[in-house]
Amino acid sequence: MNESIVLLCPFDENMLKEIWKIGFTEINPEWNEWNAPYFDDYTKYESFEEFSDSNERKFFMSENVLGIKIDGKTIGMVSRYWEDKKTRWLEIGIVIYDKNYWNGGFGTMALRKWITKTFRDFSEIEHVGLTTWSGNIRMMKAAEKLGMLQEARIRKVRYYNDEYYDSVKYGILREEWSDNYE
Repeated sequence: MNESIVLLCPFDENMLKEIWKIGFTEINPEWNEWNAPYFDDYTKYESFEEFSDSNERKFFMSENVLGIKIDGKTIGMVSRYWEDKKTRWLEIGIVIYDKNYWNGGFGTMALRKWITKTFRDFSEIEHVGLTTWSGNIRMMKAAEKLGMLQEARIRKVRYYNDEYYDSVKYGILREEWSDNYE
């Protein structure tokens, strides 16, 4: 599949409206079942104005979040955050809100571009991490497709729907990424 069809770009008002419509207007959207649902921190917004006045807007408009666009349509976002800036420990994340784009490799393509951009934007870091949970098989497969190694598995620390899941941490080093993907 041609990776050029996946674009990463800063959010603008139109993209925010698209994300609100596909991601934050339902009581229990399906994407939230995969995106750390055990935290139970999802909020539905009745109007775009309510969404725009929330902390969600600030998050999406931050420099460490980019929208994922395919054929001009916003389908999700990639993010990054400092687990510990002092020790240069940076983690990335992704959410594809539009389920019509699940299982098509789009998330993997977006993550590939995001990891490359992250290593370029932060020349001081040597490692990019991604944390998920054992209930999100697709995320674990995407990390593995990208050459990320499972670096930790903390067993039975995510309790959700009367079942325990593991927290699973993946990572890749700059020299591993440079050899394979740039």
